Amino acid sequence: MSTRRPLRSLRTRLLVFIGLTLVAVCVAMALTTAFVQRAYLMGDLDGRVANAVSRSLGGAALHPDVEDDLGFLNENGHPAGLLAARLDEDGTIVAAAVVSQDAAPKTLTAEQTAALADIATDGTEHTRTVPGLGTYRVAAVESGGIRVLTGLPMDDVQRMIGGLVAAEAAVAVAGLAVAGGVCAVVVRRQLRPLGRVAATAAEVSRAPLDRGEVTGLTRVPAPDTDPASEAGQVGAALNRMIDHVESSLTARQRSEERMRRFLSDASHELRTPLASIAGYAELMSRGTDRVEPVLAWRRVSAESARMTGLVEDLLLLARLDEGRPLQSAEVDMAALVAEAVWDARAAGGTHDWQLELRLDAAPSVLGDQARLHQVVANLLANARVHTPAGTRVVATVEAGDGSGAARDGSGVVIRIRDNGPGIPPAFLPTVFERFTRADASRARSGPHDGGSGLGLAIVAAIVSAHGGRIDVESAPGRTEFTIELPSVDAEPPVLDALSGPSAPAPARSSRTLAGNC
Repeated sequence: MSTRRPLRSLRTRLLVFIGLTLVAVCVAMALTTAFVQRAYLMGDLDGRVANAVSRSLGGAALHPDVEDDLGFLNENGHPAGLLAARLDEDGTIVAAAVVSQDAAPKTLTAEQTAALADIATDGTEHTRTVPGLGTYRVAAVESGGIRVLTGLPMDDVQRMIGGLVAAEAAVAVAGLAVAGGVCAVVVRRQLRPLGRVAATAAEVSRAPLDRGEVTGLTRVPAPDTDPASEAGQVGAALNRMIDHVESSLTARQRSEERMRRFLSDASHELRTPLASIAGYAELMSRGTDRVEPVLAWRRVSAESARMTGLVEDLLLLARLDEGRPLQSAEVDMAALVAEAVWDARAAGGTHDWQLELRLDAAPSVLGDQARLHQVVANLLANARVHTPAGTRVVATVEAGDGSGAARDGSGVVIRIRDNGPGIPPAFLPTVFERFTRADASRARSGPHDGGSGLGLAIVAAIVSAHGGRIDVESAPGRTEFTIELPSVDAEPPVLDALSGPSAPAPARSSRTLAGNC
């Protein structure tokens, strides 16, 4: 089984790629320069060969009848190394010699002459290697029955081209060394931000994200998040991802904390009536002389009813959270609020209950009448339980101004206002959370003292399920809950939570009321 070699680092790959590119460029430039220089030198040499052939032909023309006469080589002006030969009619060399430095021309040997055979007398230059003399550029011509062959050595051209190639190679090696060093420094400096980004990512990956509070994760430094560079774009993207991870984990932790608190509070609320029922049952099992049966049964029934109500509230919230569909029907909110105020007056006669209808027509919404009645009843019960006797509680129904839940600019607004002690500011942000109480600051009375802390949570969940919203403002002497719901003429809300069958909607009314109930 073959194993795959690990990839080199980006820095190494960049340096290798740049190095190979520079080598290829240098080789191409060297070959091009050598080729051009060789073509130039060969052209110059061919020109001198042509001149030498013409001069030899002119010298041989002085003795046309003597085919082996090379006397013209004794004339001055011939360069050392010049090679000349006379040919017969068949093109065979009959005499050949080479000009020597400060000496008479030297006749070529048979071996050297054989290297010059088979050269056509058309004036075309040829390259031949002559043993003992080196490489020559030769050409043969014929004129008036006179045939001569002349050549010049290529040693100077070859030495010049060799020197040029050697110089270019030396310069290329030095240039590549310098360029490689500069590229290594530049690449290292340019990749430093990317290295810091990688280090930040590695540090974040080592953080214990599966437990505890996830805050203060390391971020990429601001200089490494410049969007003008690729590394900066990566750093900025990593910071955004870390922010998203941190906020998501914080939200998850808060949700888990709320769930743990919810379970703890629910367990505590259920444990109290269960303990009471168990205590009375044990007393009754020991004999009727310890507790009066009627009183015991009353207490057991009361605690059982309390526990049943709590379980029903928890079940309602669970179903609301699951998004089960609500019943949908047209509901006259004026009549519904009026009924809820009359019920509240019957339950708490020590309070001053008032109803105000500020509208020209009966305000209708599309929703679950039973749950909407529960919303208003819970708010009125909250005002009755947490305010002292004599407190004025005003329920107002009015047309919306389009700034709230209504989607087409119309809606229904319900306000429940009292002049009681108010809600402490510390509890306002969490007043709609489950099992939230502000008992220390608001007076309570009646048989429902303490409550379960689920009433306002249920109110908020039902209003949200109807596509509306609820707000609260509170100060000493004034507490007001405001509910905004889309009217029946607006776009129908998506009723995303449960309920059982609703009672039929009451008759619509267009009356405007204000006064005591």
